Amino acid sequence: MEELILNLTNGALENLNYGWIILFMAIESSFIPFPSEVVMIPAAYMAAETGEMSYAMVITCGSIGAMIGALVNYVLARTLGRPIVYAFANSRFGHMCLIDAEKVEKAEKYFDKYGAVSTLIGRMIPAIRQLISIPAGLAKMKIISFLLYTCIGATIWNSILVGIGYAFHSTMPKQQLIDIIAHYSHIIGITAIILIVAIIVFLIYKGVKK
Repeated sequence: MEELILNLTNGALENLNYGWIILFMAIESSFIPFPSEVVMIPAAYMAAETGEMSYAMVITCGSIGAMIGALVNYVLARTLGRPIVYAFANSRFGHMCLIDAEKVEKAEKYFDKYGAVSTLIGRMIPAIRQLISIPAGLAKMKIISFLLYTCIGATIWNSILVGIGYAFHSTMPKQQLIDIIAHYSHIIGITAIILIVAIIVFLIYKGVKK
């Protein structure tokens, strides 16, 4: 897996454009396992290095792709229903996609606990991010609300990753970035989550104080 991430990151830094960002992020948000760090961080690094892409468009395209992938999961779950979804999760192909019944059940419990807003918060939690669309589809959540919350959550997550990519550009050469993403993509994800939590706590504090 580490070698695959290394090759993908290297290729992304050489050939990435808005179209590829949408495609890769759509894959990342569907049931196919693919780390968003491999796309958004190199895209931000490339935007800073070449000036051929803007940060705003990188984030926008990342969010569009995330919504497309999430919508695929939502429609499939809503159309096929719980028995088929769990049958897929327990199949060999489902396991190849790093999905199993336990993970789907965990996503369902998370959705039941937090309701519609879980599609926003869940976009920023590893192991939940790709699957949170499934319980939303099973519960037949209103598609407008689903897309809105998904868009907000994806935009926050992508903005954090783009910020990390920008910071990396000013502190390290390209090859070092490739090595870091390949070896420590999980740590990058945790760092992004910590930043998101800090922002949420700050906003809550400001709101309560006001």
